[in-house]
Amino acid sequence: MKTAFTLLVFDWDGTLVDSQARIVATFKAAIQAVGLGHASSAAIRNVIGLSLEHAIYHLFPTINAQQYQQFKECYRQYYFAEDTLPTPLFTGVTQTLQKLRATGYWLAVATGKARRGLNIALAEHQLTELFHTTRCADETFSKPHPQMLLEIMDELGVIPEKTVMIGDTEYDLQMAKNAGTAAIAVSYGAHDKPRLLACQPLICLDNLTDLPAYLDANEA
Repeated sequence: MKTAFTLLVFDWDGTLVDSQARIVATFKAAIQAVGLGHASSAAIRNVIGLSLEHAIYHLFPTINAQQYQQFKECYRQYYFAEDTLPTPLFTGVTQTLQKLRATGYWLAVATGKARRGLNIALAEHQLTELFHTTRCADETFSKPHPQMLLEIMDELGVIPEKTVMIGDTEYDLQMAKNAGTAAIAVSYGAHDKPRLLACQPLICLDNLTDLPAYLDANEA
């Protein structure tokens, strides 16, 4: 069934920005600094998209409050001050967002990042002015809770039937389902295509640059 969307909400890490390697390296550095043991790269990739708090407790369910605080401080110190791995936009992201904005879509971000990190990243990639609003995990509930999407829709006055969430993890797709919106997956991020398709998105795109054509072809 064709639907004309008004609001496009994007995940950040793994959807717009190739930040997986930096996130994995930062997690491993913080894990080592706090002395928590070991977490594989695959296990860390699995929690990308969650808030930092939810990701830590998912990886280390028995972590105590002191260790959690130490981890959080080490993670942020390493990510912002010590890690030098690049976090480039995926190919064609800026042009795709500009095209969608010029077409008349409302654009937003719903991310597991904290506000400080997102603001820095938006400014670094010169994308701040393209988005009508953004929500971060330290401002509301973590994905897959629907609150981020609900707040974005409420702020912009857009109903769920006119909203679509675009993301690279099942947490994005589950959040969309919980909020009553449609979802589009991208296959090049943290979660693999079969896992994403199991969440029944409208489509799973191999490149974000294919999004405008898909939306145009499926307008009501």
